[in-house]
Amino acid sequence: MDCIFCKIVSGLIPARKIMETDNSLAFLDAFPVARGHTLVIPKKHYEKVQQLSKEDNADLFETVRILTSKVDALTGSTLLAVHNGRGAGQEVPHIHVHLIPRSQDDAAGPVHSMFTKRPAMSERELDELQKRLA
Repeated sequence: MDCIFCKIVSGLIPARKIMETDNSLAFLDAFPVARGHTLVIPKKHYEKVQQLSKEDNADLFETVRILTSKVDALTGSTLLAVHNGRGAGQEVPHIHVHLIPRSQDDAAGPVHSMFTKRPAMSERELDELQKRLA
């Protein structure tokens, strides 16, 4: 497999590991956007969250929960981000959770600032979306 994260899991590519469980691995991002930017991945290859087994999902997000306190201690706040598929900005097609230390002076802004083209939706459209997603 030509997946960089699978190569990290197998030891073919070195990483600055922070935490490891039977099913998950956490390490510092090689191209951090903030000091302490950490990635948490399942050891098995999955491209999207909905593909995770229940066991791998539970382990992944328990690892995220534990590490969030440590990352949060760096600046007081942590952005948790998952890009679920290429269209969502996922650059490596192996599910990963970003834990990014944030502070008010980092100029990154809230998640809504990422989207300059937002949909205008009617009440009817919102009702239809609610029904579709519920």
